[in-house]
Amino acid sequence: RKMFTAMDNSSNKSTGGKKVGRSPTFVVPNANNVKQMLLKWCQAKTRGYDHVDINNFSGSWASGMAFCALVHNFFPEAYDYSTLDPKARAKNFTLAFDAAERLGEIPPLLDPEDMIRMAEPDWKCVYTYIMEFYKRI
Repeated sequence: RKMFTAMDNSSNKSTGGKKVGRSPTFVVPNANNVKQMLLKWCQAKTRGYDHVDINNFSGSWASGMAFCALVHNFFPEAYDYSTLDPKARAKNFTLAFDAAERLGEIPPLLDPEDMIRMAEPDWKCVYTYIMEFYKRI
């Protein structure tokens, strides 16, 4: 107990003797908060790109255009985004994933063939890939 009292007294000296309380707005991150923050980050990084409207981690990524826009935002030299076609899903996925791996060292966690087999990608797979992208950029 003496040790904790000494630590309290020591830390109070650096704050002029006043105890510093916790911020009332402090929020412990949970899975939903992190997911929403990552979604907002994706929206911010792809704002202004044609054919991209990100509002989830599933259907919003189905054409591959959101992946292409996100990669292009960080690596504009990788390809000419304006020439991409939302209907060319396989090409879009391949282009985005290859450029992300080559230029950003993002591991190839998603496979273009698997992505085009699904009408809407599995949100957990997309989320995992985007989280890895975010951590490495």
